[in-house]
Amino acid sequence: MDEQPARKKYTPAEALAKIQRYCAYQERSHKEVKAKLFEYGLPVNQADELLSQLITDGFLNEQRFAKAYAGGKFRMKKWGRLKIKNELEFLGLTKNCINLGLKEIDARDYTKTLKQLLVKKAGSVTEENPYRKRDKIARFAIAKGYEPDLVWEQLRDILPD
Repeated sequence: MDEQPARKKYTPAEALAKIQRYCAYQERSHKEVKAKLFEYGLPVNQADELLSQLITDGFLNEQRFAKAYAGGKFRMKKWGRLKIKNELEFLGLTKNCINLGLKEIDARDYTKTLKQLLVKKAGSVTEENPYRKRDKIARFAIAKGYEPDLVWEQLRDILPD
């Protein structure tokens, strides 16, 4: 039977120093930090105490996290708003924080990025049937989290009938 090596258990003071470095490295959600504190072998009450101390000390801020996450995923991975929203919900952020994060995405940049994605995909799809080709391209963009009506509107401009 495979036994996992025992994880090192940290004292609250050691865990605080370690988790502060973890939070300073990049923006984190409360859910990620809490999971990490449990990995350090802390009980729920100590993890909650450290979590509130991190918030008080400015190491954790869900609004700041939402903005960084939404902006980063849009710029780097070219994700659409729907996918970003779903991921932020999964990370346990409030609707208010999610909406703040999504405001980081400029509407003109969003449309321009979608158009670039569609043009690039259109160049790589070898389908001869124009309807199937459009469908494949649309599915690709919708899977990346772009709104279906916006995708089809842009696609009609790129590949007219």
